[in-house]
Amino acid sequence: MNEEVEVVCPSCSPRHPVLHEVLKSGVNPVVKCSECGTVHPTVIETPRNIDVKVIVSRGDSSFPLHTHLHADDIIRVGDEMFIDDESSDEVYPVVITAIESGQKRPEAAKVADIDYLWGRAIDEVCVKIAIHEGTTTRSVIKQVPGGYQFTIGSTEKAGPDEFKIIKIKERDGSFRSRDGIVIEAKNIKRIFANPVHRRAWGSGTSWSSRRREQSW
Repeated sequence: MNEEVEVVCPSCSPRHPVLHEVLKSGVNPVVKCSECGTVHPTVIETPRNIDVKVIVSRGDSSFPLHTHLHADDIIRVGDEMFIDDESSDEVYPVVITAIESGQKRPEAAKVADIDYLWGRAIDEVCVKIAIHEGTTTRSVIKQVPGGYQFTIGSTEKAGPDEFKIIKIKERDGSFRSRDGIVIEAKNIKRIFANPVHRRAWGSGTSWSSRRREQSW
């Protein structure tokens, strides 16, 4: 399949760009309009790249990165993107949490108008878990990949602690409590859970103790 671009068509759309198929690339490109089929020469502008500063937070720490983005691209809060930092030769998957543009924090902005971005690393995240037992609550942390899935009603482990997930608070402030709902770790603010206590083999009313009672 040939490359496609959006340019004006002298026949059916002389003012607004429409989709075209590139028949010939290079210095003097030729394209075919996908709307009316007209074949004509055109000028294909190469997107201008801009160096954008991104302040990335991971846990309690933050660090600056730099990446190149197309000047005409639109960035929105909540977008997930890979930050390819040339100075460190590292690639970080992040979710955009804030945009700084002209001393304002808009929900979306063109790259050319952005001063810098704020992002949260989602390759590895630390999920906070509040375990309720009686009248006490204690907190534990489970470090997992950002795409790790937690299911309400399921059992998980964090170190020596085993717990059953009762409710999840998402990063947008909403709560989920229906069994079977699956939420990725990168979208979780906090997990609420109950402890799981497993009886040792042979204790209480286990199989071994029942066998002893029947032999009496």
